[in-house]
This record gives sequence, structure tokens and C-alpha cells, in this order.
Amino acid sequence: METQHVHEDRDGSPGDGQQPSRSSAVRGRLPRWARDLAVLVVVCGLVLVLVNRFVVQPFGIPSDSMEPLLKTGDRVLVNRLAYAFGGAPRRGDVVVFDGLGSFKEDGAAEDFVKRVVGVGGDRVVCCDASGRITVNGVALDESSYLYSGEKPSDFGFDAVVPPGKLFVLGDHRAVSKDSRDHLGDPGGGMVPVSKVVGRVDWVILPVGHWRSVDRPAAFAALESGLGGKGGTHGHQG
Repeated sequence: METQHVHEDRDGSPGDGQQPSRSSAVRGRLPRWARDLAVLVVVCGLVLVLVNRFVVQPFGIPSDSMEPLLKTGDRVLVNRLAYAFGGAPRRGDVVVFDGLGSFKEDGAAEDFVKRVVGVGGDRVVCCDASGRITVNGVALDESSYLYSGEKPSDFGFDAVVPPGKLFVLGDHRAVSKDSRDHLGDPGGGMVPVSKVVGRVDWVILPVGHWRSVDRPAAFAALESGLGGKGGTHGHQG
């Protein structure tokens, strides 16, 4: 009796109930280098997200209120850890903060960038006989950063900064809407320390404007005149 020899398909096929062939499985896998590259991309993405969330954050300057230091369209790096371990903003720091409740009464959160002039416990007054802002009675020399040809303020004010709050001003006073303009608002124009996102440390773009953002020497002189007192920051509320 003639028998028919059935040749087994070593690769098999999906229709015969067998497992997919080894060769087809190999053909469906990515090369090792491609898998390694994909993992590297994912890890780098996670690192960037974490750095952006907890360490440094790029921020675009939306207006010219901080000229000449910061110009509209500049990209800066905000140090989110500057005040994370018990520190607090100092007079002279340039900070980014959420203005909801101080510069905005309602709506969505919106970030602003200004310079800290007064901290909790300070009395900030404009102006003395020489047209300068005073902090706790000591005159502040703003000539190194104030917009060329401008006065410290076109109108007078007298503000006492509550604990845990900041009095902030733009360097381009003629166009800056800052604590002076919000003194009569519900938030009093004072920015809660808890609303500060971080300190501006670097200008990174455009390339021609790349620079570090340093605290002006005028504030060290101010604190020297105050007897080294840094102000009463109070609780971050």
C-alpha cells in the first residue's frame, strides 16, 4: 500500500494550529540598537519633564516691563529650587510668580515677572526728597537697573508689606503694572511668597542676549544701611 509522506513545514503557519515560526518572530522584532534608542528617548523625555517641573523651567518674557534687563520675547531659565529648602526671596531678586489673587482677582493662573523691592515687614515709600524709593527709611539707588531716563515712580505710595508677602516692581516703571498699581485691590498688590514659581537666573535666548541675572549691588548696600536686616518674610501663606 502506497503511503504519502507529508513534509512538515518547519516554519509552521497560523492556520494549522501551530505557534508562529521562530523565523517570523525574529523578523517582527526591532533590532537591539533600535530598542535601546527608544528606551533612551523615553528616559531623556522623563528626565526633561522632571527637570522642568522641579528644577529649572523655561519662561518667555511677555512684555517690556522688565527692560532693560529682560526684553519682550526673551527666554529665561527660572530656578524652581531657589527657595525650596527654607530659603525665601530677597530684595533685588527677579522672580516669576502666579499673580492670581494679587495682580488678578479671578480667572486662570497667569505668571508675571518682577523685581522684589520689599519683603515681609518692610515699609516701602516713594519718594524721598531726592526722588528715590526708600525701604524702612533707607534710600535705594536704582540707577544700575532702572530703565534709562525714568523716575523710580511717577506717583507716590506708602506700603507696609505683610509677613509672607512681597512688594514687587518692574524695572521699566513707566509701562509696568506692579505692586504700586494694585495697592487698592483686594490682594493689596502684595505677592504671597507661596505663589512664587522661582528666581530668574539666566537669559538663554536670543543668543545675543545670553547672560546671567545677578542681584544688583544696590540691594547689598541697602541691607548694609538697614544693619544687615533682611526683612521679616514670615510664613509662606
